[in-house]
Amino acid sequence: MSRLMHVATGVYAPPTPVRELTVTSADGSRLHVEVHGPEEGVPTVVLAHGWTCSTAFWAAQIRELAVDHRVVAYDQRGHGRSPAALAHSTDALADDLDAVLEKTLRGGEKAVVAGHSMGGMAVLAAASRARFREHVVAVLLCSTGSSRLVDESLVVPLRAGRVRSWLTRKVLGSRAPLGPVTPTARRILKYATMGAGSAPDMVEACARIVHACPRGVRHAWSEVLDSLELDHQVRELAVPTAVVVGTADRMTPPVHARGLVAALPQCVGSTELPGLGHMTPVEAPELVSARIRELAATYAQFSQGDQVKEGA
Repeated sequence: MSRLMHVATGVYAPPTPVRELTVTSADGSRLHVEVHGPEEGVPTVVLAHGWTCSTAFWAAQIRELAVDHRVVAYDQRGHGRSPAALAHSTDALADDLDAVLEKTLRGGEKAVVAGHSMGGMAVLAAASRARFREHVVAVLLCSTGSSRLVDESLVVPLRAGRVRSWLTRKVLGSRAPLGPVTPTARRILKYATMGAGSAPDMVEACARIVHACPRGVRHAWSEVLDSLELDHQVRELAVPTAVVVGTADRMTPPVHARGLVAALPQCVGSTELPGLGHMTPVEAPELVSARIRELAATYAQFSQGDQVKEGA
């Protein structure tokens, strides 16, 4: 299965970046990074995608925001064009976000970071770090949580308890290949990750991206998500933070978003989208782009004329 499988036309087709670079993380892992939009004189937005996805997941946001923002998107380790790595942990996620911020932001620049699902968990994991606090001025958390992901998941339609958690762990942690994107595969993915009203082009875009993720990478990160414990890090996220979740999200149900809102030091907005599922940036592209734009207009600081740091 190609690791670059995605739709080729429409709003969910990935735009061509202005430039690409490779960033080296703390343990030597190499990350594929894309830069879109003007290089100077505009706010910067950094996009961190979720489990089994890639930079292609943010296609709609990149296309909308790159008109008047500098947009940095990167592939999480093992995803998209970033090679597989030996380490899989929340610390590794934080290291990777740290490295991307260090290499793509200019002196004095403070960016808005948007994280979806595991990308939001990367934000939480990095929240107490000096580089994050130096460079991040506001955050959007989409469809994410900080703990109890398996126990709270609604992917398996059973009453909460040991049996449901055991089955959920087996389903999400499966090593089985996903295979080609067939009508049956689309129905399964839509049930698990999207709202019932999701349009066919949304489902197709998500299915192609998810099916392109190598099964070994999918399994390795499922184990990290199973043991996730970042509740203490939520209180460290001391920048203005907005939260978005779909009311029909089976992967990270609204209980997670409500917990984040209650614990965040500076929550500046919470949006629950009726009938939408886990893939909010794809299912509600205009709204998610608007939330990012609002945060950038309110909080982002940037320096004009500074040159972008070269990637490793």
